[in-house]
Amino acid sequence: MTDVVLALDIGTSSSRAIVFDSQGRSVDELRAQVHYEPRTDGEGAAEFTGDDLVDHISDCIDKVLARVDSGKYRLCAVGMCTFWHSMIGIDRKGKAVTPLYTWADTRPKGAAGELAQGFDVAAYHARTVGAIHPSYFPARLSWLRKSEPELFEMVDRWVSPGEYLYNGFFGEMGCSVSMASGTGLFNQNQCAWDSNTLDFLPISAKNLSPIIDIDTPARGLVEPWRSRWPQLSDVPWVPAIGDGASSNLGSGCDTDHRIAINLGTSGAIRVLWSSKSVEIPPELWCYRLDRDRLVRGGAFSDGGSVFAWMRDTLKLSETSDSLEKAIEAREPFAHGLLFLPFLSGERSTGWRPEASATIHGLRSSTEPIEILQASMEGVALRFSLVAELLGREFPQASEIRASGGALGESETWAQMICDALGKPIIVTAESEASSRGAALVALSAAGFPTDEQHVPLEAGRKLKPNSDRVQKYRIALERQQDLYQRLHSF
Repeated sequence: MTDVVLALDIGTSSSRAIVFDSQGRSVDELRAQVHYEPRTDGEGAAEFTGDDLVDHISDCIDKVLARVDSGKYRLCAVGMCTFWHSMIGIDRKGKAVTPLYTWADTRPKGAAGELAQGFDVAAYHARTVGAIHPSYFPARLSWLRKSEPELFEMVDRWVSPGEYLYNGFFGEMGCSVSMASGTGLFNQNQCAWDSNTLDFLPISAKNLSPIIDIDTPARGLVEPWRSRWPQLSDVPWVPAIGDGASSNLGSGCDTDHRIAINLGTSGAIRVLWSSKSVEIPPELWCYRLDRDRLVRGGAFSDGGSVFAWMRDTLKLSETSDSLEKAIEAREPFAHGLLFLPFLSGERSTGWRPEASATIHGLRSSTEPIEILQASMEGVALRFSLVAELLGREFPQASEIRASGGALGESETWAQMICDALGKPIIVTAESEASSRGAALVALSAAGFPTDEQHVPLEAGRKLKPNSDRVQKYRIALERQQDLYQRLHSF
């Protein structure tokens, strides 16, 4: 029989279950995906029902296991990754009493501003590498305590999506180092909940889960899951890791000589490296894969979502291919437009939740295709900005690997990012980098070697920067930053 592992990838727009072999290769016929959308409103909500998320990933598991030939494949372990910065309140029985508030929920932005008045923000960032921002737990907890006090008092424990699943499947509470590191409540150098931060908040450490790590996988599903999935009942299940760390691992960017770019619904650029401690500039964040490995970078709430929003808003009826060809034929920035891609507020690098998307330079002659082009260029420029900051921290990082659904669908956008960075990039052939990262962690838990010699990554296509366009992007970045400063210097 062929030894395989199951990777569960729970995202904000879909959940996936994919089987990988012992060399980190996905098994084509053994995968399932469910698409969905969070509930949103004009107030900035972006939330799910916790049990709906359980149903989505359970449905994926059901579909995959129904296709697994037990005489051909032996399932050895389960790995899981999910989105950082999101939380759900549960009662003493582990039942959800609040929605699952995602990182994209901007309703706590007022609470973030109020909370910042009592915080030493620089010291807080140095300990937790978080920001007083709606994406992190401190602002969200303060907002909920004030806006919905009765609901808040019903909560016994605040957990991440991965913890909620872990508790439901095994009846145990435990938050991985990786998921804890994205909460804004975690001391990155002590690998423990940050007592100084908790002193300012309406919760204590008893309202959070014990910290665990990926080297202590769970075994023994509880009912009804044990009967539902007998093939998985006693194999090791690794605690969930953050999808960003998982994506770096899955794209082969597990060394400080490589930078990973991901452009899906949102966007991120990161470096994963081994270290026991960390210091970090205020513009960037830093989370963990485990106690020994950290991931540093910047993230943008609006990535591929910008293209979708522009296409819908501008009523562009052309196919994606025709839009691609039209934009590819145009010179960058010849339209005279600048775009700040903050449809959902800003995370990196200024951490301004109140920031809004801005198009500068519109004229009566401006065409819809030019606005779409400017929005894609605007996203590319934000990647360039963070890449410059990472380059100062990791001058040895000589290789850039890119992945994500938006890049897989748009070579034009990938080339824009390449030109904006002014460096070659490799668009990886692995379309499911975060799932593959979860699979590699599962393989390690099952005792399989996971170095590059044993799990080589298929080579992707290499893009080189267009020398005639690199300078145009550098000038545009200066102009974009000038526009940003003029709008947000108060």
